[in-house]
Amino acid sequence: MAKRKVKKVSEDALSEEISSVELNEKDARTAGAIHNLSQSVVKAVSRLRDPQIEIPSRALSNILYNERKRILEMGKKSTSRSLFNLSQAKSFMQTLLLSSAVNQLLRQGKTTSIRGLYYTTKHKIPGSNEQTFNDQSESDPILEDLEVVLQSLREELHLFAEKRGEMAGELVLVDRGDEIDCSRMGSGGYGIPSIVEPDVIQFKKCKAKFVLHVEKGTVWQRFNEDRFWEKHHCILTHGGGQPPRGVRRLLYRLHNELKLPIFCLLDNDPWGYYIYSVIKQGSINLAFESKRMAIPNAKFLGLRSYDFQRCGLSSSVQIELNDKDRKRAKQIAEYPWFAHKKAWQKEIDLMLKNGFKLEVEALVSKDISYVTDVYTPQRIAARDWLD
Repeated sequence: MAKRKVKKVSEDALSEEISSVELNEKDARTAGAIHNLSQSVVKAVSRLRDPQIEIPSRALSNILYNERKRILEMGKKSTSRSLFNLSQAKSFMQTLLLSSAVNQLLRQGKTTSIRGLYYTTKHKIPGSNEQTFNDQSESDPILEDLEVVLQSLREELHLFAEKRGEMAGELVLVDRGDEIDCSRMGSGGYGIPSIVEPDVIQFKKCKAKFVLHVEKGTVWQRFNEDRFWEKHHCILTHGGGQPPRGVRRLLYRLHNELKLPIFCLLDNDPWGYYIYSVIKQGSINLAFESKRMAIPNAKFLGLRSYDFQRCGLSSSVQIELNDKDRKRAKQIAEYPWFAHKKAWQKEIDLMLKNGFKLEVEALVSKDISYVTDVYTPQRIAARDWLD
């Protein structure tokens, strides 16, 4: 029986086969960064040197507050990840493995979830019983390192997270070629995707005068049902608690591209204060991308510590502060962007003196639509907010 000839496929041919789409400018830049990363490893090996990857440090000690820009930024500290260091060899391999998988996504013009990327790169290393990743808790930090190395948002690596957050209001947008009128989305609203970059979502028409971001979907539902966005000509969003990156990035775009003020209606507790802090100054974990997510001019509309008396609320809506709440509140009060603001110091101090916290839903005890008909319109009209 004649032997079957096996055609050898060159690396160039394989690359051409994988590259099925023409890269846009953004993807070409990311692919170029991945190429430079791989070439630095190849060059080190060819010169019989220990290949290393320089990774900017994401440690708290390397996170700085830029007072001029009013955002969190990363410092200049970095760490080296080496192949010939036994304690770093696996993470070195994992970094290149993820970068290769991301490169393939770019070349194919496809996206996947963070979970999907984990399964794409998870396999047993030939000749051993060792897995590339034991679980996703191993791959997620490596992915965050890769974002910093490539100076790219996760979404620019064609990775999406679970969708969390809705939007309604006087905005017409185009999502992957489909025109969507956010004033005609019914009770569910427009589900904010995790990838909201300009090549995916474009703003076509906007009549809104501001954006009202509320903390939770339950509060958002009240505003949407009462058609607050129609009465007050605005856009209404929520992020299901701590807003995911897609929601924060969309708020940033609405503010910077459409010049819309951002008002935040959040709970009167340390968690609500922290959510506002992240929207306004950025987060520690994503300090390297604060310039494309943080909104220094965002305003805290409420709920406020003195609203219990001002709104005449019943004591039944009070939620007693625990030790964790008190500790967190004191930490937030020491944040550089709050530490020298008398209004914020007074706000946090009053909550601690009250000994209780309040949820926005507590306003329902006044009337089912008190928050939409009275509280929020009055605060905006009086310009009664914290900065």
